[in-house]
Amino acid sequence: MEQTVNVRCRNNGQQYKVAIGSTLAEFYEQAGLDLPHGPISASVNNKVEGMHYRLYKTKDVEFLDITSASGLRTYTRTLFFVLCKAVHDLYTPCKVSIDIPVSNGYYVDLNIGHPVTLEDAGRIRTRMQEIISQAMPIHRHEMAMDEAIQMFETLHTFSKVKLLKSTGALYTTVYDIDNYYDYFYGAMLTNTSQLYLFGLEKYYDGLLLRIPSREHPDELGELIMQDKMFGIFKEHHSWQNILGMQTIGDLNEAIEAGRTNLLIQVSEALQEKKIAKIADEIARKSGLRMILIAGPSSSGKTTTCKRLSVQLLTNGIKPVPISLDDYFVDREQTPRDESGDYDFESIHALNLPLLNEQLAALFRGEEVELPRYNFPLGKSEWSGKKLRLHDDEILVVEGIHALNPELTAQIPDELKFRVYASALTTLLLDKHNYIPTTDNRLLRRIIRDHKYRGVSAVETIRRWPSVRNGENKWIFPYQENADVMFNTAMLFELAVIKSQAEPLLEQVPENCPEHAEAYRLRKFLSYIKPIPDEQIPPTSLLREFLGGSSFEY
Repeated sequence: MEQTVNVRCRNNGQQYKVAIGSTLAEFYEQAGLDLPHGPISASVNNKVEGMHYRLYKTKDVEFLDITSASGLRTYTRTLFFVLCKAVHDLYTPCKVSIDIPVSNGYYVDLNIGHPVTLEDAGRIRTRMQEIISQAMPIHRHEMAMDEAIQMFETLHTFSKVKLLKSTGALYTTVYDIDNYYDYFYGAMLTNTSQLYLFGLEKYYDGLLLRIPSREHPDELGELIMQDKMFGIFKEHHSWQNILGMQTIGDLNEAIEAGRTNLLIQVSEALQEKKIAKIADEIARKSGLRMILIAGPSSSGKTTTCKRLSVQLLTNGIKPVPISLDDYFVDREQTPRDESGDYDFESIHALNLPLLNEQLAALFRGEEVELPRYNFPLGKSEWSGKKLRLHDDEILVVEGIHALNPELTAQIPDELKFRVYASALTTLLLDKHNYIPTTDNRLLRRIIRDHKYRGVSAVETIRRWPSVRNGENKWIFPYQENADVMFNTAMLFELAVIKSQAEPLLEQVPENCPEHAEAYRLRKFLSYIKPIPDEQIPPTSLLREFLGGSSFEY
């Protein structure tokens, strides 16, 4: 008699007896589900697994489609695999680097023996479509680590060799499409035919790989030119070249070789030099009366503001901070979101007429009384604090809406200087595995929320999708308005925050949905060697999250 296990499907609330050893793909067919854009992967006991995964014990299973964050990552990862195979099929020798998220896609750096042309983009796109149309199976293999390392050495994919050598694991997982082998650190689709939509076009000196929109999965994400964002990524790549630091494997080698002090010192110096250049640029512009600093959650806006203020003082300019939090409207006037809850992220939660009226008065040389917001009562009050702006002073306004033109609509543009700060991770795990820039910020926030706000990792992870939705609505559309962009991420950062983040992630229990994200982050951090935070200077931007800063917050 066939042996079975009990499996509960959270998609429909039903329990099934499933033949032992069945794959998730087979169980999906048995359950008779019909996800419009899936299944892409599944949450198994709150851990995301690919549809190759086999069921040997009683499990809770929830199938995921492309509208979930995990599902979209699986889809995108598989697209990377097909792209790499297509380039391998067409060009010898060749090197592919899946580099940076930009313009609602991913920039791909190619080394194919000549500059990338429009014809190359077309050839690769056609080959990718052929691989997808031929419905090639994607095989998953458990392999001894030494065998995998030897295989990738033979294939001359040395960034994978460096990464795998530094893990210390006995076994690893590799995938192949038609005998083209690669390594990816997350779930994959089971067949190339499941890739129903993609775009590929020439972009600067490489390619842009476009993916479906998570919100509208039958459409590609809107192509938005992000010249300034792309430029800041390129600038950081030049810094990485100075330090010989492209991948986590490179970072681990530097840590094991005892080169962390130099890495930290040079990284901190490069960042301080960038801040000093921004201050110098502000000083050179005549007539500026206001600096606007914006950025997403946990981007380090506050420390950026404080370090920039120090550099402004060295230029003879006195910064005068104004908090946007004091310009909230009374609670009952706060707009509500689609769920009927107060939408404190909305720009209309601020008293824009009062803000613009007071800014205009200050720039005319008049004195104003600043408001103060009483958060427990949800009321705006007068603070009794008077302010007049002198000739050698400049207002500094920091907040998520700072680059939104509506915030200071009544203030002439020639009086403003706009800074966009964000943590843009530029290190790769290896050349085919990028690190999501949002992971860096989420890890920062988990540490900060626990240390300073008494909020658990579970709660921070639970609220993160809402935070991200607010960023997509109120911050990211205006980032290209910046006069200058500043990357707050440090090349060594993940190795430092690892030690504080891992224990918090381990406290996320298996029986809550947030465990899937906590497990993914723990797995990602397991690739990275730690650096003790004692080596980080007290002025470092990271101290905003780790503690021990010489700045007051």
